[in-house]
Amino acid sequence: MRKLPGRPLAHAAALAGVATWTVLAAGCALQAPPVGEELNREAYGEVVPPAAWSGTATAAGAVEDDWVASFGDERLSALVAEAITHNTDLRVAAATVEQAAAYVRIAGGSIYPAVNLIGRTSSSGGSGAEPLNAAILSASWEIDLWGRVRYGARAAEDQFAAASADYAYAQQSIAALVVQSWLTACEATLQRQLAVESVAGAERLLSLATDRQRVGVGSELEVSLARANVGNFRDALRKLDLGTVQALRGLELLLGRYPAADLEAATTLPTIATVAPAGVPAELLERRPDLIAAERRVAAAFSRTKQAQAARLPQISLSATGSYLESDLLVLQDVSNPIWGLGVGLVMPLYAGGALAGQVELKTAEQKAAVAQYASVGLKAFGEVEQALAAEQSAVERQSILEARVRDSERALELENVRYRVGSTDLRSVTQQQIAVYGARSSLLSVQAERVTQRINLYLALGGGFDSDHG
Repeated sequence: MRKLPGRPLAHAAALAGVATWTVLAAGCALQAPPVGEELNREAYGEVVPPAAWSGTATAAGAVEDDWVASFGDERLSALVAEAITHNTDLRVAAATVEQAAAYVRIAGGSIYPAVNLIGRTSSSGGSGAEPLNAAILSASWEIDLWGRVRYGARAAEDQFAAASADYAYAQQSIAALVVQSWLTACEATLQRQLAVESVAGAERLLSLATDRQRVGVGSELEVSLARANVGNFRDALRKLDLGTVQALRGLELLLGRYPAADLEAATTLPTIATVAPAGVPAELLERRPDLIAAERRVAAAFSRTKQAQAARLPQISLSATGSYLESDLLVLQDVSNPIWGLGVGLVMPLYAGGALAGQVELKTAEQKAAVAQYASVGLKAFGEVEQALAAEQSAVERQSILEARVRDSERALELENVRYRVGSTDLRSVTQQQIAVYGARSSLLSVQAERVTQRINLYLALGGGFDSDHG
């Protein structure tokens, strides 16, 4: 069988390409989706971000780009990097980005010509039978006069950008969860140490009460009270043991490990700067990944609306075909072989029972929903920053109050111990003061951890980045 000649088909394809680009040049340009101030006016209405965050003083300067490293803990940075690599939820988010990239390729393919080759050969049994050989090469190209195909491709690109931003925010969220889980494990470890010290203090008090009873200056009631006090602190210690193990297992799940509680938490809380730079509210809309994702979804919805509108207009396409037949059984008269030709197709939607108009209404409603969702995400983001700033400031103030309370409670316990030893008070007062000291120290530790937690929340709310390769 002879090869198909290429010149007639190449000439046809060239003519089709020239004609297509000529029509496209005269066609409509794509309209830009609402962005920036236009989108913000549509989304937020009369709500205008203030020039500075309200109610709480912040440091001047831009938001920190590598907030995980700001804690100065290399082990913590390594844990974050491990979670970014192995966390199962992030793997799901990464697969979603890959799906969106595939949709971009699918939608973009519609812009280019579709070329198909069909080949066939057949023969029948018996002597003298001759085979029939045929080949058909066809190309078709829709002239995107109204932008229907291009709007679809642009919507897919915007959806891919949204998925990529979602993945970036998921990374930031996982990083924040890892640091918070690490903080919880550290706090639980420190609370356990505090409980161990309290158990030891209660046991010393029990030993003193027993000695006093033995020499006749104490009573069985005091011994019973001291023993009950030891039991209370031991019970608290057991609860903290469980809390520590649960915190470590939760952290291991975030890391993509088996939850065996094999990690060993640090015995100090992460350190933070006195005041974190928070930038200005208007910058949040351009920096925070989930807001960027919401803005891209608005753009994608806009393009889908335009695509639905364009679907109600005529669709014009060019086609080119070439065929070759070979058989001694067939005699082709007055026809050259191979055969080639050009064609123009027109599809004019006349009536579809309201389906096309319904698609426009549907996509328009989806665009409105995307704008409303963008506004919802934005207002929530502003609220999260303001709440984190206020909560951290409250934690700072409470820390100062509790530090004074711990000092006063420890001094009161010291004085009560002296009074008990000389017999001027009973054991009940000492026990109550011992519990008060433990409560004050535990509350101080909790508020110190809360201050770090709110700083983590602030970094996440501000959309602060981090080095995903090194922490």
